[in-house]
Amino acid sequence: MPEADGPREPLDARVPSGAADRAGGPAEGVAAEARPEERLERAVRVAEQALIEYEIAVETFRIEVENFSRLHHQKLGPMYTRLDELDASIAEAKAARTGDPEDLLAAREARARVMPMPGVEELFHGWMDSEGLFPEAVAMLTDQPVRPPQRVRPSDEARKLYRELARKAHPDLAQDEDERARRDEFISRVNAAYARGDEGLLRELAEEWAAGPAPAEWKPSRSEELYARLEWLAQRKELLTLVASELEEGAIGAMLKLAPDDPDRLLEEIAEQLLAQVEQRERELAELLAR
Repeated sequence: MPEADGPREPLDARVPSGAADRAGGPAEGVAAEARPEERLERAVRVAEQALIEYEIAVETFRIEVENFSRLHHQKLGPMYTRLDELDASIAEAKAARTGDPEDLLAAREARARVMPMPGVEELFHGWMDSEGLFPEAVAMLTDQPVRPPQRVRPSDEARKLYRELARKAHPDLAQDEDERARRDEFISRVNAAYARGDEGLLRELAEEWAAGPAPAEWKPSRSEELYARLEWLAQRKELLTLVASELEEGAIGAMLKLAPDDPDRLLEEIAEQLLAQVEQRERELAELLAR
């Protein structure tokens, strides 16, 4: 296959077969040599969009895990506490009747589970855990209205607005530090609004972004920059994959995977199961005390 005159260009910048016969002059040769860079630019744009879509999916799932965890604690926590109390009472009733050392030990262990050492979250009344303040606590400290999530999954309209904003304002589209900082700050507000399912605030943020300065289009001029960008995108994808795996393998993530289409209904089903267990334990305790 014939090659262009001079040293071989990097990145496989060779003239396609038959191009030498068709080339009418230096200008056409330069255009042919520029094609590999154009392919790289297209590859970068595709990789950027793919990463943004993946990051949206991971962040969406993270918010659902966080909301499910909080609502699980709020709605089902009292039932779990009641079950622990009933288990302790049943064990104590059995130990009182038998006097067996093993039954007495089991009763003490069951009672200890009802009164565990307080954790950080309990000490701060549900406003803080080992990772810091919950959004509701931050809202209170900054004189903002407290709006805890009402559902695990925000409405379809909120999800649509969130995805559109994330695609337009994603920090990975920034080409300088100032632009990245602006996008980071904006996306943090978008994430907070989406976590609360606040459609009105999401619409306001969409209007704010539309009225803001349009980011300058990035037109890389060197193949090395494009390769560096592709490498960074690949590393970012690997990091997100690890985050996604941790979310999916966690207890709450595993529960969400049982009902991906309606996680709120899953909470109701678990509540029904717990209520049935509470009723069964209460009957068992009543029978023990009646003997």
